Amino acid sequence: MTAYPLLESINSPAELRNLERKQLAVLTDELRDFLVESVSRTGGHLSSNLGTIELTVALHYVFNTPEDRIVWDVGHQTYAHKILTGRREAMAGLRQYHGISGFPRRSESEYDTFGTAHSSTSISAALGMAVAAKLKGESRHGIAVIGDGAMSAGMAFEALNNAGVSDANLLVVLNDNEMSISPPVGALTKILARLLSGRTYAAARRAGEKVLGASLTRKVEEHVKGFVTPSTLFEEFGFNYIGPIDGHDLDALIPTLQNIRNLKGPQFLHVITRKGHGYKLAEADPTLYHGVGKFDQQAGIQSSKGAGKLTFTQVFSDWLCDMASRDDRLIAITPAMREGSGLVRFEQEYPERYFDVGIAEQHALTFAAGLACEGAKPVVAIYSTFLQRAYDQLIHDIALQNLPVMLAIDRGGLVGADGATHHGAFDLSYLLSVPNIVVMTPSDENECRQMLFTAYRQDCPTAVRYPRGSGCGTTPATEMTEVPLGKGELRRKGQKIALLAFGTLLHEALKVADQLDATVANMRFAKPIDAKLVQELAADHELLVTLEENAVISGAGSEVARVLESAGVLTRVLRLGLPDRFIDHGDQTQLMKEIGLDAESIVRRIRQHIDP
Repeated sequence: MTAYPLLESINSPAELRNLERKQLAVLTDELRDFLVESVSRTGGHLSSNLGTIELTVALHYVFNTPEDRIVWDVGHQTYAHKILTGRREAMAGLRQYHGISGFPRRSESEYDTFGTAHSSTSISAALGMAVAAKLKGESRHGIAVIGDGAMSAGMAFEALNNAGVSDANLLVVLNDNEMSISPPVGALTKILARLLSGRTYAAARRAGEKVLGASLTRKVEEHVKGFVTPSTLFEEFGFNYIGPIDGHDLDALIPTLQNIRNLKGPQFLHVITRKGHGYKLAEADPTLYHGVGKFDQQAGIQSSKGAGKLTFTQVFSDWLCDMASRDDRLIAITPAMREGSGLVRFEQEYPERYFDVGIAEQHALTFAAGLACEGAKPVVAIYSTFLQRAYDQLIHDIALQNLPVMLAIDRGGLVGADGATHHGAFDLSYLLSVPNIVVMTPSDENECRQMLFTAYRQDCPTAVRYPRGSGCGTTPATEMTEVPLGKGELRRKGQKIALLAFGTLLHEALKVADQLDATVANMRFAKPIDAKLVQELAADHELLVTLEENAVISGAGSEVARVLESAGVLTRVLRLGLPDRFIDHGDQTQLMKEIGLDAESIVRRIRQHIDP
């Protein structure tokens, strides 16, 4: 790699604080170049990290980290933080198997004070740290750096409401880059991006001082500035609001932070940054460079449109548009994941039926419930890991009222480089216990399309759960046909052992069956489960083996065991799935082998069970 002489001399924030102010501009240039070069070799989140370089340097330069606690929200904007806190060389293994995480991780560094991969938690956590310091008589700050759309979530405002009545030393830094992962949505975003980043307020204030004098202007300002900026909003919460300031200007950031460091109580600093700052390709298309694979830093990301297998997300995207053309009751909802969930085309073709509600999963589900009450057919496109945040709304607002809300659950199972915070490890476990819901687990691309159609046609809550990436390469049929509700299918007839596969593990099951001469069932439905098929397999085989890419505790395998127990059947059941631990990041194939869900490992585990 290129030499970075000043950056390579910094292995901790303490060394950073020994630099002269004039050296910091050189450091930020080197840091930006290093970050682009490093991420181009490993892949990862780029645009958001380029936008926080000056802010990261300024925070560590002014505050006494790790004694002062910085909580980053969302966590994918922390690469510069990692580099400056002793992990520069470790960036070569970023998000790779046994390498460092792409998010803050308490076990990784004392500077990672709180794990933040799901957004909007920073203010709550930093407040807790600041209050704990006060109770212990310690003089240190809790600092929440919140941005990238995270202020659109209700939890952030719950924390502001609590923090404003506290006298703890809390600093909330709003990193306003006017761009979440998807384009920003909501009234608050518009206020922050348009009004505060403009010159209207500053010009009005200067004119007022000339006419009325500074003292009277300040008094009038307290009553009228809410019409021009949202500062009153945060001050009404009890914060001392400061800003907005340029988040790429160290000469503005550092003196401001130094002044804030000497203030007591809750402070709110608003900084304006730009995603992709300093790397022209990322500045031009920050969404494309948000999450990247390996790329040539000079040529940039080259289009791979049309290459490779169709992904499950693309299958959903095509189905959604096809279904919308048939039924004008269809409404598509996403909590700020337009690109990731495959809704770009739908927004373009059906803008009046597309709703991005921001990072607000709880609201997304109850909003869908309200639509369903009025005869609409809402489809909520959501990642498995983010659906967890709206479990109460699923139960209370949708299932209890038996409303026909459809969940298109992307990223079910292991997701790879994003790791434990993003694996869809628990959705089958938490969905199966909810009454009224139908839960489907397609095994390939065509089955996914047909199950999406089937789910949409039901008059009850439904969920179709599919993995990240591509499947076995099956081409989806253009025609849409309902799958018989709650019915699995036999895919291979064998002897003694029956493999009951839920989802794409069907293909590993077929490989295993060839070695063990086993029967294979594609179960298709986790709920309602095909109890008749389960009992028939139990009657004809000595061992049933369930396979699911979900936590083995309380998952689909447990439902198979429940069916047999209820019927008084004593056939042995071996349940194989994700183990009772959080699974780290890494290549999906490596992870499946590590946890024993590749074909070779499944064969070994079955043989050990039969002949321990």
